[in-house]
Amino acid sequence: MFKKILPALICFSVFTINCWAQEKNTSFTVIPLGVKGGDDESNLSSYMIAPKGSENYICLDAGTINAGIQKAIDHRSLKGVSEEIQRQQIKGYLISHAHLDHVSGLIINSPADTVKNIYGLASVLNILRDKYFTWDAWANFANEGEKPQLKKYTYFPLSEGSTYPLEGTEMRVKAFELSHGNPYKSTAFLVSHNESYVLYLGDTGADEIEKSDKLAKLWQTIAPIINAGQLKAIFLEVSFPNEQPDKQLFGHLTPKLFFSELSKIESLTDAKAFKKVSFIITHTKPPEETAKKVKKQLIQGKSKDLMLIFPEQGKHLTIN
Repeated sequence: MFKKILPALICFSVFTINCWAQEKNTSFTVIPLGVKGGDDESNLSSYMIAPKGSENYICLDAGTINAGIQKAIDHRSLKGVSEEIQRQQIKGYLISHAHLDHVSGLIINSPADTVKNIYGLASVLNILRDKYFTWDAWANFANEGEKPQLKKYTYFPLSEGSTYPLEGTEMRVKAFELSHGNPYKSTAFLVSHNESYVLYLGDTGADEIEKSDKLAKLWQTIAPIINAGQLKAIFLEVSFPNEQPDKQLFGHLTPKLFFSELSKIESLTDAKAFKKVSFIITHTKPPEETAKKVKKQLIQGKSKDLMLIFPEQGKHLTIN
């Protein structure tokens, strides 16, 4: 009897260990719907993210939706019809700030969307409520503001530093305020599944230029997660090349400032753990020659162990 039970116990133990290992080492799938800042309305900041194997995505910003989903279909990153993917697979929106290159896709595609939450700091949601989802500007598809309220979207305010479940997904989120052309604010979102994390920063300036301590506090918060090997990737913007004058950054980073921020993170973390974090470059602005210069300066300035990812619209990424 014991000889029959022992192999079964061994198999069950191996299965349990494998399941535990998979939970501990969650991978994320990212579908970039838009990767640029600036004036290309077909390719503005927006990233679908879900745990690998799940189709329950949340959108990190929403500058471009429909055109980005169509690109993803063309690249076979997504399957189906664009409108149905937005309706069924995007379960909600995390909006870092209310500049049009981060919300225009959400607004213009709202008539084709379905019931879901819009998450953000109260100050961000108030702009959506008072400036965009109004009957003079468009229509009020939300649950607050001008009447009649169509109640397709529910504003879900996030308190800084608190953790919230993202409805319809397996993920959770914690929000942190950023400075984006002080006194204008933006947001960083720490998205988690089990014990794995991804950090997405909306537009942000460097503390020394913004006269702020927002990034310093954020790096101190995430350092223990990096040291534990749980933070898989950081989405961080680099909008302009190094030649851009400080007075014309308008709350953005250059490659020089990007590497300055990375050195601050590195000083707070274990060297081996830091090297395992991928950095996804977002929000580079046009024209194309400027974008090429930003990429060249980043590649030239990076250490050999630093993992830089330059996302392309519609091409899926796997973050391990």
